[in-house]
Amino acid sequence: MSADPMSDAERAAALAAGWALSDDGAAISKTYTFRNFVEAFGFMTRAAIWAEKLNHHPEWSNMYKTVEVRLSTHDTGGLTALDAKLAAKMDQLAKG
Repeated sequence: MSADPMSDAERAAALAAGWALSDDGAAISKTYTFRNFVEAFGFMTRAAIWAEKLNHHPEWSNMYKTVEVRLSTHDTGGLTALDAKLAAKMDQLAKG
């Protein structure tokens, strides 16, 4: 998977999907809320499989039915196509 910088179109798509851009522009974040802990944990499990396939791992935390996610490509110090791809996949997984 490419570590090319996130394109303007990828950035616009992530923001339109509810991801928030950090003040420094180096990360995007989103909070997912599920019906209960089991659904939240199931989402994290499915997302973890994709993160491993992409070899791109999120910063995230879980509190009961809420999952907070932050994506950034630490190797490059900013956002890349990997972040856009994982963000889109996580949105898809959250819908069920």
